[in-house]
Order: sequence, then structure tokens, then C-alpha cells
Amino acid sequence: MSDQGQAAERTRDLGRLLTFVDAVVAIAITLLVLPLVDLVPDLQDDASVVDLLREHQIEIGGFLLSFVVISSLWSAQHKVMSTVVAEDPVVSRLLMLWTLTIVFLPFPTALVAQEGHAPVTKILYIGTMAVSSTCLALIAGHVGRHRALRDTDRSPDPRPAWVSAVALVIALGLSLLVPALSYWPLLLLLLTGPTVRLWRRQRS
Repeated sequence: MSDQGQAAERTRDLGRLLTFVDAVVAIAITLLVLPLVDLVPDLQDDASVVDLLREHQIEIGGFLLSFVVISSLWSAQHKVMSTVVAEDPVVSRLLMLWTLTIVFLPFPTALVAQEGHAPVTKILYIGTMAVSSTCLALIAGHVGRHRALRDTDRSPDPRPAWVSAVALVIALGLSLLVPALSYWPLLLLLLTGPTVRLWRRQRS
């Protein structure tokens, strides 16, 4: 096969991989709502929908939390992969590991709604997000070092993912060391943008 044919095949392989990843993310988000659908039979004749929502507000909160987290991680993945045009074994393996974190994330999120103060729940929940962000940082770094994988000279920036991963690790440590803080240390993620901008100014 010619070099041009091999390049076209690599591009098709990447397209199939990204389509698969997007489908998995879509299914994972869709599955989040199924436990809420199962709550409908709990609606008694003498109860209102408002009562049902109030009674299961923890489950509803868990659904919304998972939706926001998975959507944010997918958006970050899409940004990292937006310039990639050729399949690469390292990128493929890291992307599959990232996909695993997305598929797994609804489980610790459900645990947060039920056993949120348990240390193992915090480790599973925050740790999964940290692994997911680390995968994106590694992908961005690898793609940035290999020009042949991109259709532009512009490299994906791994710094937002690295800052998010570090913030999540710090948040996990604080949450475990000071249980009274619960999940409030996750607010450190709000500092991701300012930290990245400061990092860029220092490098420039």
C-alpha cells in the first residue's frame, strides 16, 4: 500500500475510534437518567410530582452532577482531539482509558448520593476524574510532540488538563484529611482558568 493509502487508512481508523468514543459517551449520559425513570412507579395516588422530586432529590442531584461532569470531560476531550487527523497507538490506548473513566463515573457518582462521606467513595469519585484529566493531558502532550498526527502547526494545550488533574488530587487530599470539608475542595477547579492563563503569561 502506498504512503497516501496508509495515511487514508489511518484517518479512517481514527474516525471510527472517535465515533465509537462519542457513542460511548452518549450512551453513558443516557443511562444516567434510567434510575430516575424507575422512580415513576413510586408515585402514589395521593402524592404529587413535587413530593416525588423532593423525596428523591439526592438521586436527582447525582444525575445532574454526573451529566455536568461527563459533558465537561467530553468537551475537553473534543478540544484536545480537534486537530488530530491520524490514528496513533498511544493516543488510541489513552483515549480508550479515558473512555473507561467516563463509563465508570456514574457508579461513584451514585455512591456520592448515598455514601458521600465514605473515604472510598471520595477516592473513587474524585480519583476517576483525576485519571480522566490526566489521560487528556497525556494525549495532548503526545499529539503536540508528533506533528504528523495533526493537520495544523497548532498543538493542543495540555496545561488545562494538567492543572485540572493536580487540582483534583489536591481536592481529594483535602477532602480525606479534613472530612468536614466534604466535596467543597472541588471548587479548586474554578482556579483552573486563572492558573492556566498565569502559566501562559510566564512562559511567554
